[in-house]
Amino acid sequence: MLAIGMTPINNVVDITNFILHEMGQPLHAFDGDKIKGDKILVKTLRKGTKFTTLDEKERELDDQDLMICNAEEGMCIAGVFGGIDSGVTGKTTKIFLESACFNPVFVRKTARRHTLNTDASFRFERGTDPNIPLYALKRAALLIKEVAGGAVSSEIADIYPEPVKHHDVELSLAHVDRLIGKKIESSQIRKILKALDIDVVAETEGLWQVAVPPYRVDVQREADVIEEILRVYGYNNVEAPHKLNSTIVFAEKPNIGKLRNTIASQLVGAGFAEIMSNSLTKAAYYEKSESFPKKQVVKLANPLSSDLNGMRQTLIFNALEAVRHNRNRQNPDLRLFEFGNCYSLHPAKPASEVKGYKEDEKLALVVTGNITSGIWNSEDRKVSFFDLKTWSYNILERLGIDTQNCKELPNENDLISEGLKITAADGKDLFLMGMVHPNLLKNFDIDEPVYFTEMNWQTIVKASAKKTVMFKEISKFPEVNRDLALLLNKDVMFSQIKELALKTEKKLLKKVSLFDVYEGEKLGAGKKSYAISFTLQDTTKTLKDKQIDKTMSNLTRVFEQELGAHLR
Repeated sequence: MLAIGMTPINNVVDITNFILHEMGQPLHAFDGDKIKGDKILVKTLRKGTKFTTLDEKERELDDQDLMICNAEEGMCIAGVFGGIDSGVTGKTTKIFLESACFNPVFVRKTARRHTLNTDASFRFERGTDPNIPLYALKRAALLIKEVAGGAVSSEIADIYPEPVKHHDVELSLAHVDRLIGKKIESSQIRKILKALDIDVVAETEGLWQVAVPPYRVDVQREADVIEEILRVYGYNNVEAPHKLNSTIVFAEKPNIGKLRNTIASQLVGAGFAEIMSNSLTKAAYYEKSESFPKKQVVKLANPLSSDLNGMRQTLIFNALEAVRHNRNRQNPDLRLFEFGNCYSLHPAKPASEVKGYKEDEKLALVVTGNITSGIWNSEDRKVSFFDLKTWSYNILERLGIDTQNCKELPNENDLISEGLKITAADGKDLFLMGMVHPNLLKNFDIDEPVYFTEMNWQTIVKASAKKTVMFKEISKFPEVNRDLALLLNKDVMFSQIKELALKTEKKLLKKVSLFDVYEGEKLGAGKKSYAISFTLQDTTKTLKDKQIDKTMSNLTRVFEQELGAHLR
């Protein structure tokens, strides 16, 4: 058993495992003294019945789970896993051998239902030879007799003694040539079929009746037979045609694939690495989430495992898994991005989404660690919220979206702390960004601040379609900078000042930036001071002091009226 990578258990179980790998036929050995009533019954049990498997886990059976039972209770989940009380041990003196061919669909559904993936279920799910169980049973009995010193004490009980017949398929030689793309001589086709144990039963003009052996469970149709012919003939022996036909296809506008590649190239140039994660994730991530409720998770009916039992609603959990994976391998300085689809269930909106399911493409950025490290002429510096904000805004600007008209709204939830929600001029959400909530970082065993952006990619693409990125000559007339120090209430945000300034002066005002914030007792309770720079420019002429003073007076007056600001 060690030679095939399996751990030896005992001579009887080892023999059944040996035959499984030798012949592809799973077997199960029961302790004969534990078969109550000396009866073996194959049936289903009542839904909710408790059954403890060999891994010592108690499971609740479904009424569609096929069971091998004794006169009183279940002993084995048929084709999947044995029970804890019926296995062969060192004290076993009487053995009952079971060999069967189970329905692949039944076995697959049962294995997925209980998240059990065993060597036996792997074989049965893909189909086994229906005529081999008896031969495998005799082989096991002889090996037990030879290796373990056993003696055959009963006749073989076969509840399906009739051998399964070959499967009849009608094969058209014209279809063979059409699907393969090359004419193969009928004599060669006959030779290939004979090598595959497929018998030609009857022939008419270009039409053959062939009999496929029952162990070839994957060959049931004419196309399957043709595929087998091509596989043996060799794909490399089918020459490429000298003439190629193509169809002119006009790409949709905007070209989403092109835009995606443009932004990916931009991010790679900024030092990011692209990640690709599975859209299947743990539904448990959303158990206590308020931003993405558990009731909106699209769950799988038959998941492969508990780690892949739901569709993701957000990319943040996949991003944190990547961060944890890298940090655990001494790679703490990370800049990652991912394009991926997210899925959610909205039963209240069946009219707008098909069957209440919604699918959206997102772009996620995640950064953590140092932005500069180990450079001789500069100090190490941690990546910050503002670094991520700059990279996020650069994406909008690259797509021609006017960031001056975007609104920034404070946003915090159970996943993001100290966050911002960025909306377009029409009010549509463009992206959410901020520092990942400390509680969430703790759940992922990450002890370093992580900053995360999630963009609504489809909304951004639609917004970019309305804009054309244009290049224009730099104005030969100079810019003028004027600064104001404003005394404000603490609840006034810089975004309000910026929005009000750009609304008041639409022609000359080009840029508004905040370069200092001061809070102190001298200012008074509930007050703060903003030092703001205003950039003015006329692209047709040089600005005069009179125009500049008039513009700044208007801005000061509006700030006093709308925000209660005072000049310091």
